[in-house]
Amino acid sequence: MKKFLLLLALITGLSTAASAKDTYAHDASVLPEAARTTIANNFKSKVSVVKIEKNLGRISEYEVIMTDGSEISFDRNGNWDNVETNNSKSVPAGFIPQAIRDYVAKNHKGTNIVGIDKERNGFEIELSNGVDIKFDKAGQFVRYDD
Repeated sequence: MKKFLLLLALITGLSTAASAKDTYAHDASVLPEAARTTIANNFKSKVSVVKIEKNLGRISEYEVIMTDGSEISFDRNGNWDNVETNNSKSVPAGFIPQAIRDYVAKNHKGTNIVGIDKERNGFEIELSNGVDIKFDKAGQFVRYDD
């Protein structure tokens, strides 16, 4: 009986681990509607790869790579969390609050915003020169980050 229960527990554990495996797709149809709308409104390029991350069998995050090399992360509901581009491009303006765009234009002329991360207390952006800046939820400068 003990062997049977041990075997049953082992099988249950293996099946749970297998169901938590990340999956991949090559089109936006697997994304929630909010994520598809965000991509359509902000990017000219197409979706190349979608990584669907799962924890305990439940979708936790979508990571999308576009054909132009841009990367976007979405939560399970399709709300964006993070956008990154290469240094020759800029994050689409639709992701960046106007106050942040104004601050960068005034204080960092000649640089592009190549990354934006939505955080609990605001935003962190990365500029094409490698500088990281934190802003509050209203887009007001907080500090330079290391």
